[in-house]
Amino acid sequence: MKTKLVNFACARWLTGMLAAVLILAVSSSALAGPQTNKKSKVKTNDQTDPNAPPMPPGSDADQIDRAIGEMLAGFELGNVEMMHKYYSDNVTFVSGAYEPPIVGWQNYVPLYQRQRAAFQSMQLVRRNTIIFPHGDVAWAMYQWEFDSLMSGQPYSMRGQTTLVFNKIGGNWLIVHNHTSEIAATPGPAQPPAAQPVPAKP
Repeated sequence: MKTKLVNFACARWLTGMLAAVLILAVSSSALAGPQTNKKSKVKTNDQTDPNAPPMPPGSDADQIDRAIGEMLAGFELGNVEMMHKYYSDNVTFVSGAYEPPIVGWQNYVPLYQRQRAAFQSMQLVRRNTIIFPHGDVAWAMYQWEFDSLMSGQPYSMRGQTTLVFNKIGGNWLIVHNHTSEIAATPGPAQPPAAQPVPAKP
């Protein structure tokens, strides 16, 4: 009996820590990420990496995957009400930038709308989604690629997001979003061009 209590306590602690980490990741993505436009496309759960672990089976994971896809569609379309359907009123957002977290849906919306106004012709592609339901809490991770026009110029970025969900009244709601842009890594340095050796006189 004592072993079961210790195992339960360890599992509960691990779940809490993972949830906290996921919440931080999802928040930053939503803030730092580009906004949506009328010409948007959402591709969901594109498992392009053959080594990516499979998504756990089950109706909860399927519901969460569908919720993520619909939330991202609302994000691209600029439909705040469509997005809010999947976010808790007391959601927290953390970005990859060194900024204070945003607490509450009502505080996030004006920031989202201001960022979204700068982008045109947006496309957001989600890849390698992994979802872990655990009772009435779940977390999801995915990578994303964003392509758009900003001030008439092509704009692209990549990143990853972690979302933490809580099942409330039979619905999975995002309670934390941590989204981070992955900075482009410089390519390998090119060796200097070989200088021609002068011919001997």
